Amino acid sequence: MEAVSSLQGGSLAPSGATAKARFIEVTKRFGTDANSVQALESISLDIAEGAFVCLVGPSGCGKSTLLNILAGFETSTTGETLMDGVPVRGPDARRGVVFQQGALFTWMSVRDNVAFGPIATGKSAAEAGRIADRFLEMVGLSGFAKRYPYELSGGMQQRVGIARALANDPEILLMDEPFAALDAQTRELLQEEIKTIWQSTRKTILWITHSIEEALFLATDIVVMSARPGRIKARLRPDFALSKDPAIVASAEFVRMKAEIFTLLREESLAAQRQESER
Repeated sequence: MEAVSSLQGGSLAPSGATAKARFIEVTKRFGTDANSVQALESISLDIAEGAFVCLVGPSGCGKSTLLNILAGFETSTTGETLMDGVPVRGPDARRGVVFQQGALFTWMSVRDNVAFGPIATGKSAAEAGRIADRFLEMVGLSGFAKRYPYELSGGMQQRVGIARALANDPEILLMDEPFAALDAQTRELLQEEIKTIWQSTRKTILWITHSIEEALFLATDIVVMSARPGRIKARLRPDFALSKDPAIVASAEFVRMKAEIFTLLREESLAAQRQESER
C-alpha cells in the first residue's frame, strides 16, 4: 500500500501512466450573494487510465459535485477539467454515469433498456440486441431480459443500470453511490460483481461511496476529501483491487487501512457537523 497525504491534491497517475481525466485547480461556488456556498476548493487531481478511483468524505463535501463536473452536468467556478487533454464542456457518451437509483425506462424491457444507448448512437437493432445480451450476461441477468424494471429487486435494477452504462462502451464510468440504497448482503455481492467487471474490462472508474470497506475492496486509488469546502485531504493506493478473494476484507492490512481511513474521515465528519451547527 502507498499513501500520500495532502491538502493540495495531486496526481493519482503512477509514474509514466497516462492521465485519462484531470482536474486542475478546480473550485465550485453555488450562488453569488452572502448565502453562497463554497463547495470545492483548489482540487487538482489526475486519474490514470484504467484506474478505479473512489472518493470518500463527509456528507456535503463536494464528492458528487466533482463527479458531476467531470460528467459535464456542472461547470466549475474556476479551474479546468480535462478528459484526454481536452476540456470537458458538457455531457459526452464517452463518460457513462450510474446513479444511486437505476433511472430505468419503466415502459421498456430490461433488454430494451440496455440496448437503448447503442441504438441511439446508430447501431442496428440486431447489433444493439447482441450488445445488450452480452452485458446482461456479464451482470448475471440473462434470464430477466424480457422482464420490466418494476418486476426486479433494487439490486437487479442497479445491475441493469450498470449493464446499460457498459453497453455504451464509455471510456470512463462515473458512479455516484450506486449501491447506497441496497441491503448489506446484496451490496457485498454486487461489489464482487463490479470488481470482476473492472478486472476484465479495465475501464477507468470514478466511484463515490460513504463505505470505507467498499472503497478498500474496489479501488486502486482512494481519495479522502475534507469537510466543505471540499479539498483533498489524503490519497491512498491499496493493493486489494486485483484480489479475487472476497475474504481479503478480513486481512490484517485491510483492517489496518480501514482504521486509518476511519480516523481521517472522523475528523472531517466532526468538522462538517460543526459547520452545520454554526449555520
